[in-house]
Amino acid sequence: MLDIIPAVASSPGGILPNQTRSRFLLVLLLTSLPLLAQREPVLKQIDLPHSYYYREMYLPQLTTGPSSAAWTADSRSLVYSMAGSLWAERLENISAQQLTDGPGYDYQPDCSSDGRWIVYASYQKDAIELWSLDLQTKKARQLTSGGAVNVEPRLSPDGKRLAFVSTLYKGHFHIFVANFSGGELRNVQRLTGETPSNLPRYYYSQFDHEISPVWSRDGNEILFVSNRGHIYGTGGFWRMKAQPGAEAHEIHYEETAWKARPDFSPDGKRLVYASYLGQQWHQLWVMPSQGGDAFPLSYGDFDNVGPRWSPDGKRIAFISNRGGNTSLWTQEVLGGAQAQVIVKERHYLKPTGQLSITVLAANGRPSPARIFITGEDGRAYAPDDAWMHADDNFVRSERPFEAHYFHSTGNSELTLPAGTAEVEVMKGFEYGVEKKRVLITPGRRSNLTIYLKPISLPKDSHSQWVSGDVHVHMNYGGAYRNTPKHLVEQATAENLSIVEDLVVNKEQRIPDIAYFSTKPDPASTGTNLLLHSQEYHTSYWGHLGLLNLTRNFLIPGYAAYPDTAAASLFPPNAVVADLAHEQQAVVGYVHPYDSIPDPAKDESLTHELPVDVALGKVDYIEVMGFSDHKSTAAVWYRLLNCGFRLPTAAGTDAMANFASLRGPVGLNRVYVNVPAGPLDIRTWLVSLKQGRTFATNGPLLRFTLGGRKLGDELQLPAGDNKVKFTASLRSIVPIDHLQVICNGQVARDLKLNADRVIADVEDTIPISRSGWCLLRAWSEKPEHPVLDSYPYATTSPIYVSVAGSPLRSVEDAAYFVAWIDRMIDAANSNKDWNTEAEKKAVLSLLSYARSIYERTKEPVHA
Repeated sequence: MLDIIPAVASSPGGILPNQTRSRFLLVLLLTSLPLLAQREPVLKQIDLPHSYYYREMYLPQLTTGPSSAAWTADSRSLVYSMAGSLWAERLENISAQQLTDGPGYDYQPDCSSDGRWIVYASYQKDAIELWSLDLQTKKARQLTSGGAVNVEPRLSPDGKRLAFVSTLYKGHFHIFVANFSGGELRNVQRLTGETPSNLPRYYYSQFDHEISPVWSRDGNEILFVSNRGHIYGTGGFWRMKAQPGAEAHEIHYEETAWKARPDFSPDGKRLVYASYLGQQWHQLWVMPSQGGDAFPLSYGDFDNVGPRWSPDGKRIAFISNRGGNTSLWTQEVLGGAQAQVIVKERHYLKPTGQLSITVLAANGRPSPARIFITGEDGRAYAPDDAWMHADDNFVRSERPFEAHYFHSTGNSELTLPAGTAEVEVMKGFEYGVEKKRVLITPGRRSNLTIYLKPISLPKDSHSQWVSGDVHVHMNYGGAYRNTPKHLVEQATAENLSIVEDLVVNKEQRIPDIAYFSTKPDPASTGTNLLLHSQEYHTSYWGHLGLLNLTRNFLIPGYAAYPDTAAASLFPPNAVVADLAHEQQAVVGYVHPYDSIPDPAKDESLTHELPVDVALGKVDYIEVMGFSDHKSTAAVWYRLLNCGFRLPTAAGTDAMANFASLRGPVGLNRVYVNVPAGPLDIRTWLVSLKQGRTFATNGPLLRFTLGGRKLGDELQLPAGDNKVKFTASLRSIVPIDHLQVICNGQVARDLKLNADRVIADVEDTIPISRSGWCLLRAWSEKPEHPVLDSYPYATTSPIYVSVAGSPLRSVEDAAYFVAWIDRMIDAANSNKDWNTEAEKKAVLSLLSYARSIYERTKEPVHA
C-alpha cells in the first residue's frame, strides 16, 4: 500500500542513514495520494476554494428550525423549509402542514403568483436539483437534471420564468433563466458569463460568481450579488436585463458574505437584504432599488437573514438565530413590530412515532453525548430544538448522505417515521461507541436506553490526562448563534475538558470580539474550561494560535491583506509571537499543511514555521488539525531532526455554530499530562509547552522510553544501548498501524489485538545516536464515527542524548535552507511594504533563521 511506512531493519542506534531517510520522506509524500474509500467533500462537483465557507453560509443545510421561507400569493401564509422538508403555515395558526418528505432534503421554496406552484431545491443523489410541487395535485416533478448544484430558485412576478443559480457550467456559481410552464422548465439559458479575475483573492475563486437572483417587479430585470471587481466578500448588488449577454451595472457595494439575498418591495422601489455593515451580525437593511444609501431595519447581536417581502407589502419574513437555533419571524414594515412564527402542531404526510432516548453514564446518571439517528426513510433526525450538525465529507460507498448528528443532554425526545431507526451514540474517545436499532410504531412512543462503557488505559495516581481542543471558533458566520454556555455543553457532550475559542476575523468583522477575555469564561465548570484567545490570521506567513493573552487582543489580527491598510507583510509572525509572549501567551502554528511543501517546486512558499522554530518563537504545533496529519508530521519530523524541541498539540478548527462543519468540537484534541487535582489552565499550558502530550482523533496512547515520559530527555552513554520502551493503545475504531518512530523512521511496528483496538507492548529498541522517539497510530482509510480523513494519533517526542552529542541532519537542514530562500525571494519582490525599514527588518529575520539551518547542516564528527 502506498500509505504504509514499512518497518525496516535498524542501523546502529535504530536510526537509518541519510539516504534511507530520503526514501522515508518520499514514502511520506506518497501518503497524501488518494486511496480507496476516501472521504470526499459534500457536493464535490463545486469547483471553488474554501468549501467550508460557501457550504455553510450559502448552500442550504439541514436544521431542525426553519432555514428559508416564501410568502404565498395572498400574504396570509408562509411556505418554509424545516428539518429537510417543506411546510406550509397560516400566520394566525400554530400548526404546520408537511408538503414534502424526501427522499432527500428539500429547501429554498418559492411560490408562484397564481398560488398553484412551489419551486424548490432538493438535495439527493449527490446533487441539488430543482423541483416543482403542484399544490392542486400534490405531485412533485423534477425540473433540472445533470448532477449539478442548483439553488435559489425565484419565479418571475408573472410566474412564467424561473431564475436560479447553478454550477452546471464549469462548477462555478452562475445565474440561469428558463421558461416555466405546467410545472416544467424549457429553454434553459445561462444568463451570466464566465469571467476570470486577476485580483489576489484567497477565500474566493479566480472566476467571478453571480448569486442570489431576484426579479424586478416588472419582470424585465434581474438583480443579483457578484464579486466582480472585488477581492473580499461575495460582492455588491448588480442589475441587468433578464437576457443572456446583457450588460450589468453595479448599484451598491459593501462587503457581503454569501447571505445578503436581496428582495424587492412590491412597489419595486426598495430592496431589503441582510448586512453586517459596521457590526458583527447580520441584520435587515433597506435601500433604494436603483442604488443609494442603506439603513438598518432591525438590530441585535444575532443574525436576521433571508428576508422576503410579502406581496401586500406589509411584512417581511426572515430567519433569525436569536435563540441559538434557527427560527422564522415576521416584521411589520410600518412600525417594525416583530413576531415569531411558532409551530406547536405538525401534520405529517406519513405515519410517525415518538422515540425517547436516555444515555446513562457508569454511575447510572444521564450523560451528555453525541447522537446520530437515521430513520426508516434514510434521512437524519433530531429533536425539534436540537442543533443538527452535518459532516463536511463522507465516503460515497458507505452512505448516500453525509453523517448528521446532534448533542444530547442525556435525555432526548423526537419524532421519526414509522419503521426501523438506527441510533449511534458516542461521548469522546474514552467511551465505546454504542449502536442500536429500534422499531418506531405509528402513534406510539418507543423508549431506548444507552449505557456508555468506559475505555480504560493504565493510570498514574499522581497525574491525570486532560483533553483540550486548542482551535475552536464559537461563532463564525454559521446558521446558529452560539454562546459560552452552549459551547461548554457541546464540549461536555464530547467529553472535552478544555476549549480554546480562538477569536478571529472573518474578513471585515470579528464575530466573537465581545467575548475576548484574559480569564476563563464564567460559563466554565469544574470539569470544563472555556478560554477566549486569539488566532492571528495572516495567511501569507501562516496562522498562529495565541493562547491566553493576559492583556489585550492583538489588532488588526492579520497582515498581508492586499488592497487594504494591512497589505504590508509586516508584522511577520516572529514579531507577533514576541508581542504575544510579552503577554505570557503560548504561541503555536495551526493547521499547517495539506501536502508536504517542496522548496524545489513551490515557488510561492512563504509559510514561516521553520523560521520561527529556529528563532525559538514557537511553543507548539498542531500536528493534528484542519490539514493533513501525515504531511504536517513529515515537516515536524524534519524540524525535530534539526535538533529543535517542539511538542504536538491538536485543534479541530471547528466553527461551532455551523450546521455543516469540520467537527465537532474536540474532533482533533490534545491530551496533556498534568498533576492530579482541579482543572487549571496555567498548569495545563505549562505541561503542553513541556511536551507532555499526545494528539488524537480517536486512538488513546501511552508511551515511555527508558523509564522517561513524554517531553523528557533520556541520557545514554556512548555505544550501543538497548533501551526498554512501553506502548499502549485503546481506540474506538480499528487501527491499522501502531509504530515507534525514531528520528523520522519506523523503529518498530507493534502488534494490536485481533479487533485492532487494543495494544500493550513492552520491548526494547537499539539506540546509539542522539535523537528522539515517539509513538504513532494510524489507519489507511476513514473509520466512522471518526469524522476525519483517517484515524491518527501521535505522542510528543521523548528526546535522547547519547554522550551529550547534538542531533544533526544535513539533509533536513538543507531542506529548510531552500525553503527560506524561497521566502527571501518572495519578500524581496513584494511591493506592499509600508516602509523600507519594514522590509529590511523582515529580511534580517529570514536571513538569521537561514544561518541557523546553515550551521545545523554541518555534520558532527565523532
